[in-house]
Amino acid sequence: MSGGAATPPGRSLTKYLMLLAISLFWGLNWPAVKTILSQVPPLTLRAVGFSLGAVIILSLTRLTGRSLSIPRRDWPSLAAAGVCNVLVFNLCTAFAQLGMATSRAAVIAFTMPVWATLLAIPVLKEWPRRQQIAGLVCGMAGLAVLLGPNGLQQGFGPGLMLIAAVSWAIGTIVMKRHVWGGAVMAVTGWQYVISAVPMVILAALLETPPDPSGFPPQVWLAISWHLLLSLCAAQVLWFVVVSRVSVGQAAVSTLLIPVVGVTGSVVLLGDTLTPALVIALGLILTGVACVLLPAKKR
Repeated sequence: MSGGAATPPGRSLTKYLMLLAISLFWGLNWPAVKTILSQVPPLTLRAVGFSLGAVIILSLTRLTGRSLSIPRRDWPSLAAAGVCNVLVFNLCTAFAQLGMATSRAAVIAFTMPVWATLLAIPVLKEWPRRQQIAGLVCGMAGLAVLLGPNGLQQGFGPGLMLIAAVSWAIGTIVMKRHVWGGAVMAVTGWQYVISAVPMVILAALLETPPDPSGFPPQVWLAISWHLLLSLCAAQVLWFVVVSRVSVGQAAVSTLLIPVVGVTGSVVLLGDTLTPALVIALGLILTGVACVLLPAKKR
């Protein structure tokens, strides 16, 4: 018999249900954002989303008894992580979906762990194992299959999605490299605040606010999904899951997100499920699994 206490079946079931909810909330957020962009300009969408996300997450931080204060030494890293993880990533993904199929955008975005592994070599001095090298090869092969021989000559969409994926990877490296003194939820909430300020200004200067009275029901449903379930509920659930499972288990669980995103885009938006898309998704998921899964102990 094991000397450690077994995890109660009820708690295990709850953990897996939360992981499933996160995958659904974030995966279906891809077609939701595409639907919203048919009525709402991208800068306005991000300004509203970041502002609401900041208010809700910081409010939840206070309601759970955590402090909103951030040590002075954390602010440079917090600002850098916020710009990469929230501002650049979300801005690029919004504009990219105006010029390409959402299913393809979701697959390119999920090359992030591959770029993070490459960036960790010079920044964190983390040299990849053979398993991770195989993952990098699979990830790059999947990207090559998806883009095809024309590469980045397919409009601005794929290029913006690559920028988004690399930016997300840089933000991940920043978060990993820094030792944070503030609460994780507070750090995330302030990242939304930092990102909301320029978006609110740019949206006010460059875009005309849409008339919500003319939104069809599917757009309101997509807005509700994006703001309440993706930006807020999934983020809070993610914090709960990370506190209950290992980082590796939590990271591997995100493999469901691009699968849900591609499936949702095909079913809800009518995206074409081409053989190249299926092969690229399989290669990239294999690559991400190799990068994230722990090596077998000898």
